[in-house]
Amino acid sequence: MKTDAYILREENYGAHNYHPLPVVLERGEGVYVWDVDGNRYIDFLAGYSALSQGHCHPRIVDALVGQAQKLALVSRAFHSDVLGEYMEYACHFFGYDKLLPMNTGAEAVETALKLCRRWGYRRKGVAPDCAKIIVCGDNFHGRTITVISMSTDPSSYAGFGPYTPGFIKVPYNDTEALRVALQDPDVTGFLVEPIQGEAGVVVPDDGYLKSCYDLCKAHQVLFMADEIQTGIGRTGRLLACDYEDVHPDILILGKALSGGMYPVSAVLANDDIMLTIAPGEHGSTYGGSPMAASVAIASLSVVRDEQLTRNAFEMGELFRNEIAKINNPMLLKVRGKGLLNAVVTRPMEHKTAWDICLALKENGLLAKPTHGDIIRFTPPLIITKEQMMDSIAIIRKTLDAFGK
Repeated sequence: MKTDAYILREENYGAHNYHPLPVVLERGEGVYVWDVDGNRYIDFLAGYSALSQGHCHPRIVDALVGQAQKLALVSRAFHSDVLGEYMEYACHFFGYDKLLPMNTGAEAVETALKLCRRWGYRRKGVAPDCAKIIVCGDNFHGRTITVISMSTDPSSYAGFGPYTPGFIKVPYNDTEALRVALQDPDVTGFLVEPIQGEAGVVVPDDGYLKSCYDLCKAHQVLFMADEIQTGIGRTGRLLACDYEDVHPDILILGKALSGGMYPVSAVLANDDIMLTIAPGEHGSTYGGSPMAASVAIASLSVVRDEQLTRNAFEMGELFRNEIAKINNPMLLKVRGKGLLNAVVTRPMEHKTAWDICLALKENGLLAKPTHGDIIRFTPPLIITKEQMMDSIAIIRKTLDAFGK
């Protein structure tokens, strides 16, 4: 079957809620993927950071297959031999007392919001149904009704009302706006992305996260970090918050927690927060399944054993330095940390970031634009220097064909 036939079948039978590049992939290994016609590409999206360990990492595959052949699901109605091992491993890995397992990033965000509200009522003494949570403009935390109620992006929330109340929106990277919002005594939490990925890899000023954390502490408010995209080595630190020595009160993880192998997310917090939720008050059929637990242990072990955090830092420095050398009128700037990067482009002669991504595909590299003029470049953290230089050569060659 030809590429167009695969795409047409998706369009005929699937909801039209995505606009993919016109490529149909059938196999992946490491930093590479192959389409149905046998063409090889370097994957510079990596499942929006879910594939930090690369496609089909053998250790994670072995963990998945081995557990699937033994015990896949117990639905939390019973204990399993591997769940406690996973919880202990992850709690020590990130420095928390407790872990609450979920499946998707959006579920983990919803879990964090519930924890934050419950803590506000049980520990801070906020009156029932009065808790408020501060969020940032241009955020992206998922697609559920409550999460889009926090959004300032019309493409996320428009036409899906009524919206969940209880959120205060402040500009990102604006500590003074946060300071003002924190004067409300009913505020129980502040939810922030250390780097705004979906907004176009927006990196805040140095010191922003620490200032926000200190303000939260001064007002008895929980600092919640959504590290679903930035965490687990992606930015060149285990957590992006580590750049400012901030230890979030509530940590939200997903994506690379499973190496792209299985939907796994988690919320981590200490006992004073986590134990405000009792049995029967929150949960998930698949969250914390034996499959999820085994995959997560393997995924975190790969990041540690293969020193992927350090590689992300070094390869990210190389990428930004080399891209900054490209002299092209369509290229305005490159920004990011570690291997979470973006290039801001300028449309010229009716050519946009989408056209650049189509040309990159033809030259053997896959990336995707966001917010019109921004191209996100987030390859697997296992990428070697040679592979990175090959990728930069493709980007340079592609841009050279534009703007001439």
